[in-house]
Amino acid sequence: MEEQRIRVGITQGDINGIGYEVIIKALMDPRILDVCTPVVYGSPKVLAYHRKALNIPNFSLNSVATAREANPRRANLINCLDDNARVELGKASGYSGEAAFISLEMAVADLIEHQIDLLVTAPINKHTIQSKDFNFAGHTEYLQEKLSSDDVLMLMVSEYLKVGVATGHMPLSQVPGAITTELLLSKLRILDQSLRRDFDIDSPRIAVLGLNPHSGDEGLLGTEERDIIKPALEMARQENIMALGPYAADGYFGSGLYQKFDAVLAMYHDQGLAPFKALSFDTGVNYTAGLPFVRTSPAHGTAYEIAGLDKASADSMRQAIYMAVDIYKSRKANRELKKNALGA
Repeated sequence: MEEQRIRVGITQGDINGIGYEVIIKALMDPRILDVCTPVVYGSPKVLAYHRKALNIPNFSLNSVATAREANPRRANLINCLDDNARVELGKASGYSGEAAFISLEMAVADLIEHQIDLLVTAPINKHTIQSKDFNFAGHTEYLQEKLSSDDVLMLMVSEYLKVGVATGHMPLSQVPGAITTELLLSKLRILDQSLRRDFDIDSPRIAVLGLNPHSGDEGLLGTEERDIIKPALEMARQENIMALGPYAADGYFGSGLYQKFDAVLAMYHDQGLAPFKALSFDTGVNYTAGLPFVRTSPAHGTAYEIAGLDKASADSMRQAIYMAVDIYKSRKANRELKKNALGA
């Protein structure tokens, strides 16, 4: 009997950006079907529009009404939109935001009902998607609430490094007030558990960055390192979490020190993502650690400026799919190991 294939739900993202382009290009790679059954939450009309704009004649998705009906040997499509769906390439519109939310909402509902096994999200416009139903800074915060997680961690992953972000999508002016010893300890717990459970690292080494230039320069440039970050590191080590630092961000990345650690926890969004994207823009993946389900996303945005021009790389989307499947398998294997250990 054939093993049940992993169903990967893929949201369409913003229909006016490069989401469909990277989805199409990723699913044109036949190796994807060797590892999973893709289920795209989108629109055949929008798909046809993008396929024509990209001059890709020989590509189609198998239309199904529900994820359970997905053909295990094909890439599948569930229609989320009506026949009035309209694409305006390169434009931020209210309709494209609404369409992105409809796709996301339907995919998450299926995820909760186990009709799909994991979720890969195409890029959204965080402004146009806002509505009475979506009042969040991004995918991460929405999924945290919908999937009832106490805390989550935005974790950027590539073959070079893994970067977690303590404060995520937040104005820079609010970051210092948001960073507390309790927050950092929570993020370190999630990061340590994810490295062990999701990435099969037995004794992970985590670097923690300082908030201020030169990591505060012994209080000359700020006291958060002394008063908040170092106590969090000490508490983490008492829980057998190997967290070291705080390191000055420029020296940490500039000297190549990141190569000696399994992951790094940055204090705020750009502190971690700027060096990450400099090293891994095309192949990096955004992973939400701490959720009960696996969710990944390409590390790039909607890229309106190149929508429909056949210039977008599908590498990050392809890696997002592969990584999600690998993490799903790793979690499953770890559950079985624990189960066997308890049975023994």
